Amino acid sequence: MLLNGRARIVLFTALLPVCALAQQAGVPTEWDVQKMVEGIASQSARFQPLVTAIDPKAWIARGAPEAYIQQWESAKAQAETLKLSSSNLVREPARLTAALDTYFRLQNLEVSLTSLIDGVRKYQNPALADLLRSVLSENSASRQQLRQYLVDLAAIKEQEFKVMEEEAQRCRQAVTRPSSAAPVGKKSGK
Repeated sequence: MLLNGRARIVLFTALLPVCALAQQAGVPTEWDVQKMVEGIASQSARFQPLVTAIDPKAWIARGAPEAYIQQWESAKAQAETLKLSSSNLVREPARLTAALDTYFRLQNLEVSLTSLIDGVRKYQNPALADLLRSVLSENSASRQQLRQYLVDLAAIKEQEFKVMEEEAQRCRQAVTRPSSAAPVGKKSGK
């Protein structure tokens, strides 16, 4: 009977993600998540040439603060790591850590670029600043979709953990509960 209980736990644990996804009608399928993240990756790839076109070192001669150089370097690094992070999420869309990493990197890139846009407008080229702003706006809907997916995925993971914890507690009780039946077949040596 203990083996049946263990087998049941293994089977239950294996089927739990499928059941949880089926119950959560608002959660996108793995295919939809991959398409969404590929869209974020392609939109974010548009940032790289724009960020490369920014030249904050030339701004210093026009009186810009040197902090723009650090912001620009940060934006370049965020654009590159967002590309890697979104690739990881495309490969493993059910990983909460990959989804969080992608979301936070996207958010950090947007913050860095928002700060740089003012410098680009003032010290370099207002048209480039407008282009950066428009790409940020295009990315906004994808960021919101990713955010909603994160909320849904976290809710699923919490539910999975709760069910596994309840089942583990039930199994512990079953294992530690004294047996009510007396041992069978024990003969005395006389």
